[in-house]
Amino acid sequence: MSTTLEPTKNQPLNRSVREWAEMIKIEHTVFALPFALTGLFLASPEIPGLLTIAFTVLAFSGARAAAMTLNRLIDSEIDARNPRTQERAIPQGRISKRSAIIGALLSFSIMLLAAKQLPTICMQLSPIAILWLSFYSFTKRFTWLCHIVLGIALGGAALGGWVAAGGSLALAAPWILAIAVMTWVAGFDIIYACQDVEFDRNEHLHSMPSRFGIGSALTISRALHVVTVSALFLLSRFIHFGWPYWVGLALVAGMLIFEHSIVKEDDLSRVNAAFFTVNGIVSILVFCTILLDRLLIH
Repeated sequence: MSTTLEPTKNQPLNRSVREWAEMIKIEHTVFALPFALTGLFLASPEIPGLLTIAFTVLAFSGARAAAMTLNRLIDSEIDARNPRTQERAIPQGRISKRSAIIGALLSFSIMLLAAKQLPTICMQLSPIAILWLSFYSFTKRFTWLCHIVLGIALGGAALGGWVAAGGSLALAAPWILAIAVMTWVAGFDIIYACQDVEFDRNEHLHSMPSRFGIGSALTISRALHVVTVSALFLLSRFIHFGWPYWVGLALVAGMLIFEHSIVKEDDLSRVNAAFFTVNGIVSILVFCTILLDRLLIH
């Protein structure tokens, strides 16, 4: 009897966990966490200790969960009107707004507790991170630069990793890395926004595709990704890299070229492949090649 009933008892909990995991898009952590760890490893003369890595991951994960929850909460009424997003948990009432607020506050608390275990500057910069992550979701209501604002938020993850290792932000290297992340994120966010161009125009929401048209927005996205590769190349002038980094950079450039080859102004059917698959590979490639470079060359 107990064997039969046990799965039934667990179903509400499992469903709730799945709802929250879907809302905060845990799988999207792969986009920026590797860059936070990249900053951590580049700023360290040696491989960072396990506790430093663990608290960096925890701080980043808390910040990202809070930001994503706030984004879903702030945009819930817009999502309810958008055919692409109207089945999300908050518009459908599967997660209440009150629960989302509590979840965001708890996630920011986790971020702060983890930051407290890292160098003092991490805690000092935490209010700026919280304000920026909270501010991002409002930007599409008044500026088509919202993609850049998101890029800056995730570029901050690389800076956060850098200072978590005790690195100085007075150096050029962390800012060049942040520019690479910022332009990479803004570029693929523009591609993703192409799906909602008509809806955004009807709702008077701002994005580069709705402002300039899909064709011009894709051109801007390509230009941003050229800056991404250029910034990663420029980084080598400030940090000595060996062959693994250059192999990785070539692969990253190839993946970004592929990303833009599968998304066309008159064919957006492969946007999800470009957004999820390609960019997940890009971020993992950058981190893995830098880690390999550190292990083999240094």
